[in-house]
Amino acid sequence: MSVTLYGLPSCDTCGKARQWLERAGIAYEFIDYRATPVPPETLHRWAQALGGWERLVNRAGTTWRNLLPQRKNPGTDAEWTLLLKEYPALVRRPVVVTTTGTVSVGFKSKAFEAMFAGGAAK
Repeated sequence: MSVTLYGLPSCDTCGKARQWLERAGIAYEFIDYRATPVPPETLHRWAQALGGWERLVNRAGTTWRNLLPQRKNPGTDAEWTLLLKEYPALVRRPVVVTTTGTVSVGFKSKAFEAMFAGGAAK
């Protein structure tokens, strides 16, 4: 079972997630989504798996705070994907995807323990 971790190399939370996976002996592929942009259909799939765009987007960061007010209310999937294509740092980090289709965002040790019980992705 493979695990793909999407994030930014300089992100502290991504670093913690990577260290956790390495300590647990779980092989993963890291994808820097600034260097390798995520296709719109994948972003849409992630948003659906997480329960909506609001769960995928980081509204607490500087990038969100610096957006023009009219950009903060995308009304369609196309507007959301355009916004995330233009501002990849808006994606909550890290995004973890397993081959079974599980998608999660962020890093909490207990959540990773549950997701990877037994040292392999569920």
